[in-house]
This record gives sequence, C-alpha cells and structure tokens, in this order.
Amino acid sequence: MEESPRELLQVTARRFGLLNKNCCSVGTNDISMIQSHILYEIDRQHEPSMQQIAETLGMDITTFSRQVQTLIKKNLVKKTTLPEDRRVYILHLTTEGKFVATTIDENMNSYLNEVFSFMNEFERETVLRSIKLLNESMLKSDKCCTPMG
Repeated sequence: MEESPRELLQVTARRFGLLNKNCCSVGTNDISMIQSHILYEIDRQHEPSMQQIAETLGMDITTFSRQVQTLIKKNLVKKTTLPEDRRVYILHLTTEGKFVATTIDENMNSYLNEVFSFMNEFERETVLRSIKLLNESMLKSDKCCTPMG
C-alpha cells in the first residue's frame, strides 16, 4: 500500500524533531522549536520589526509577543522602539542570543549534512528541488500559512 502525502510529511516532521517540545539545548538554554524559528529569523533579517517576524512565521502577534518575552527573559533577544515610530518594536539578538542561534544553525546543518551524506548527488538535488517545489506550491494554496480550522 502506498503511503499518503500526509503520512510521509508526518513521518518527516517526527524524524526532524518538529513535534518535540524542546528542539535544542544550548548551554543552560532549552529552546522550543518556535523559539528556534524566531531566533533564526531575527538573525536572518536585518533589524526586523516584531510584526515582520510574526508575519514571516505565520503567527498572530499576541502568541508571538509571549514567545519574544520568554526570549527576552532568557537574555537572548533585545527589543527596542523605532525612533521614527515608537509603536514599532525592532528585535535584535543579544551576544548570547547570537551564540545560541549560531549553535542551533551549526547543529542543524551538521544533521542535514549527515542525512544528505547517505544520498548521491542526484538524489540530494532531487530532494532539494522537490522541497523547493513543495514550498512554492504551498504558497499558491488558499490554505497556506493559516491554521487549519
């Protein structure tokens, strides 16, 4: 019997650790998957606003704000107001936050390099091309990036 697309993606999510409460431990910091995504996006984008990151991650601003507050308490993120518009908050990684984000990134890249090492170059390129195609197709869907209701 052939596996359904949902079953294949469920297994991938489990093996990738996407369902784990804590995805990563760096030093004394236990970081949840969503916090890892937030750190990654703050690091990737140049002086992003809270709204920009929340939109990138497809999160409502209230849930996002709670996660940011947790990261601020852990001394991983700093929040400052934009001088020209004091209603807008800009997010920055602290030195420790940059270290945590970089460590998670290195660990993920190491893991992915190991996974891809079991494939030949054609298989690797096929998988990466397929993931890109899946991501592009998901963006075209009316249901993309919104919680299933």
